[in-house]
Amino acid sequence: MEDGVGDGVGDGALPGSLTVDAFDMRVADIADIDLERLHALSISVGWPHRAEDWQFVREVGHGFVALDEIDRVLASAMWFPHGDDFATIGMVMTSPRLQALGVGDWLMKRVLSASAGRTYRLNATRAALALYRSLGFIGHRTVFQCQGEARRSGHAAPAPAVRQLEAADLAAVTALDERAFGISRAGLMARLFEQSVGYGLDRDGALVAFALCRPFGRGHVVGPAVAGTDEDAIAVIQPHVDEHDGRFLRLDTHLDEGPFPLFVARSGLRIHDTVLSMSLGAPLTDPSTRAPDRPVTYALATQALG
Repeated sequence: MEDGVGDGVGDGALPGSLTVDAFDMRVADIADIDLERLHALSISVGWPHRAEDWQFVREVGHGFVALDEIDRVLASAMWFPHGDDFATIGMVMTSPRLQALGVGDWLMKRVLSASAGRTYRLNATRAALALYRSLGFIGHRTVFQCQGEARRSGHAAPAPAVRQLEAADLAAVTALDERAFGISRAGLMARLFEQSVGYGLDRDGALVAFALCRPFGRGHVVGPAVAGTDEDAIAVIQPHVDEHDGRFLRLDTHLDEGPFPLFVARSGLRIHDTVLSMSLGAPLTDPSTRAPDRPVTYALATQALG
């Protein structure tokens, strides 16, 4: 299968079953599992993903689930490849009654085996930090999960000329995302662009900032958003805040200093939780180095996708 989805299942490199807490579990390809069963897993661990969100990540990534003897989905892990030598890892969750029993480690080793030869990034919950560190991942920066009922910020600075993005802007958006993320995500950006409303900011005939927003979880999520300055990031994100005034909105960011996080808080999006960005094989871009000629990712697409 593409990207080795089937390479590790029953191939002898890793065991195809695992005895956990007096019963056996088996691994299956996530593509073969009903969405309702995946949705039940995310509900059990308190994650907001809808069935539609599961469908999207399955379309852009690969992964495995752990099934018990009556085929209940009790754990999952996925990877999202970009080219032949890079991937993000996400959707790593385990039913509460099986946490700390080795199921997450079992699935993660399958993911790393099936996607071998790549460098990786992921965003780790506190509960999973020990697991990822045991696999060699190195922590870098905190991600602040900001969410709440959006409200017009009343930002007083003169608004630059911001426009709604069109289909013809996809190439420029993808190129700007690559400069910020450090890796081309052309396939993912095309899929995100299809289901998002986007705003962009041009300067001297070139796109210098953009922000996408799409349905996700409890409402909508802003991301990815890329800019070189806080002012430009605010300019392209503010229309999304205004459009969702009074409704649930989420934004995940590494930024915790400067005008941008103040704007996010004043927009009604308070810090709900934090995770830690980690890497294996290559460091992350430091968002504190942002500058007009050095764009960074102000808002992640999601924690799983980066």
